[in-house]
Amino acid sequence: MGFDLSRGYFNCWRCGWHPVDITIAKLLGIRVSDARIIIREYGGVSKLHAPIKKEPIVRPKALKLPSNTQPLQKQHKSYLLKRKYDPTYLQNDWHVVGTGPISLLDGLNYGHRILAPIFWQGRMVSFQCRDITGKAELKYLTCPKSREITHHKHILYGAEERFERWDVCICTEGVFDVWRIGKYGVCTFGIKYTPEQLRLLARFERVVVWFDQEKQAQEQASKLISELRFRGVKTDRIFTDTDPGDTPAEQVKIEIYKMLGDIL
Repeated sequence: MGFDLSRGYFNCWRCGWHPVDITIAKLLGIRVSDARIIIREYGGVSKLHAPIKKEPIVRPKALKLPSNTQPLQKQHKSYLLKRKYDPTYLQNDWHVVGTGPISLLDGLNYGHRILAPIFWQGRMVSFQCRDITGKAELKYLTCPKSREITHHKHILYGAEERFERWDVCICTEGVFDVWRIGKYGVCTFGIKYTPEQLRLLARFERVVVWFDQEKQAQEQASKLISELRFRGVKTDRIFTDTDPGDTPAEQVKIEIYKMLGDIL
């Protein structure tokens, strides 16, 4: 997570902003009232402000991929096959590539990763990478904001490229989930969704939400469903023991048929 010094709130990369007192209480396993006492002792302020809307980022740099980006190599394909993905399908349908041991962009090392280009309005606007070694501190890295043509959290991965009509979609967390689902899959790049992504989802007549089964993910799924129903969108939900990206392909087909059998 991060902390906004000017506004005084914590921001979770997955589920959004949270007040300081509640966050400290959760981290220390104490009551909120006790957390407020601790905050005052250290000169902090427990009364928090909601985050203000940020000004659009001016993109001073051109979009480009990290150095040493190449077609999927043996190590990339081995990782994908181990997770039951077809490398040829990902290369041909999703333009997926890989990075070498050293792969740099703006001082960041994107080495040893699967790279998924992100397309919107007919062109690549960003990218996201996934570590294949299991050793990286951050499993996922995205394009630096200063290089994004469109911020990835303002769009739905898979939506524009896959849908001729915005009738139904299965909304998931990440790109691997979309690859597993195929035709109807879109993702919000994490369980934290933005107003821009909510507006795009509201364009669909029907949205099926399929998030991971951990508590935090399911709470966000419930919130998303409530907001979509408020906007008149028919919503459904899929519950499985594993997240979509780790669910066997045959089980994914069964879950899709349960929900969308009437239109398949």
